[in-house]
Amino acid sequence: MLYSLARPMLFSLAPERAHELTLSMLKTAHKMGMLRQTIQPKPVTCMGIEFPNPVGLAAGLDKNGAYIDALAGLGFGFIEIGTITPRPQSGNPKPRLFRIPEAKAIINRMGFNNEGVDQLVENVKAAKFRGILGINIGKNADTPVENAVDDYLICLEKVYNYASYITVNISSPNTKNLRSLQSGDALTELLETLKKRQLELAEQYHHYVPLVLKVAPDLPHEDIQFISEQLLTFKIDGLIVTNTTLSREGVENLPFGNEAGGLSGAPVFEKSTECLRSFAKVLNDQIPLIGVGGITQGEHAVAKKDAGASLVQIYSGLIYTGPDLIKECVSAIT
Repeated sequence: MLYSLARPMLFSLAPERAHELTLSMLKTAHKMGMLRQTIQPKPVTCMGIEFPNPVGLAAGLDKNGAYIDALAGLGFGFIEIGTITPRPQSGNPKPRLFRIPEAKAIINRMGFNNEGVDQLVENVKAAKFRGILGINIGKNADTPVENAVDDYLICLEKVYNYASYITVNISSPNTKNLRSLQSGDALTELLETLKKRQLELAEQYHHYVPLVLKVAPDLPHEDIQFISEQLLTFKIDGLIVTNTTLSREGVENLPFGNEAGGLSGAPVFEKSTECLRSFAKVLNDQIPLIGVGGITQGEHAVAKKDAGASLVQIYSGLIYTGPDLIKECVSAIT
């Protein structure tokens, strides 16, 4: 109810300013003890981890892990922070975030703006949250794509002891050539190198942190087949399907619909769910899947589960619907 009252004011602001203000308001409400949404338990075991419920927050909302405790008060079964890079970077020039309310959609070209992995680790250490925390890692924009594995290794090593699972983001459309890592020798080298280091870190810290890959929805079938084979070959622990899309289907004739960047929200639901279904068919339950993309109501979360997802994540739907969406999705799945 509070969000429905605040939304007109927030939507009157520039999207990025509204984003910052919303997080600040959440943090204040949490400190005042006003932020606690009770969600019925719906435990799910996935990747060897028991999740209190299957509905999580997708990466991108809290890039630096500065609002973990406040977001936890909304009742998520798990929270994913990032995408983080080895060094701080400002991201792409503003404006870089666009609402398309008529379609419950968002286009962003943020470009991994973040304060760097060291600051994220400090924020995680300062948080009181002891639930399931995913940390999403990427590469700096000025790191040549042929050296991308070095950036992922730096982040993997620095966040390993603070994450419940680690997501390797190679599917954002807003970092030049990043999506080229989803195919060919580049993907093989990346997964082989990160898996080797993951096992070394597991031995060093005496606990195993699952490694997850996040892919785009704009993949041809041959890429889905190849990625699946690589995931199985290197025993990657999970797959998040999907990131934002480059398609403009459903928004092409709307204000801001042709802005550059990745499209998220309701228009990506069918595309991302079909991609999820294709991966589920190829992988045949050998690797758990996390479904994300276009969930704006409880029935969408159920559809992701039916398509093969063990867990789901929301982000853009939260902007349009508010925190009630979390409860609605958990109830629908239950």
